[in-house]
Amino acid sequence: MLGMMFSEMECKEFGYVLRKELDEMLFDLSDKRLDKDMRKAISKRYQTIFQMYARVAPAKELSKYVRDKRHGGER
Repeated sequence: MLGMMFSEMECKEFGYVLRKELDEMLFDLSDKRLDKDMRKAISKRYQTIFQMYARVAPAKELSKYVRDKRHGGER
C-alpha cells in the first residue's frame, strides 16, 4: 500500500479529477456501439477509480456514481 498526504486544496482537486474521469467512463459505457470486451475493461477501470474517489468524497457525492450491478452496471 502506498500512502500520500494532500493539502485541502490538493484533495479537492484530486476529487475533481476523479469525478471527471468517472463521468467520462459513464458516458463511454452508455455508448452501445462499444463491444463487450471494451465495456468490460472500462467497467473494471471504473471500479478502481470509484474506490479511489470513495476515499475523498462525501457520501452524498459518492452516491451519484454508484452503479447498479443487477442491470449490468448501468445507471
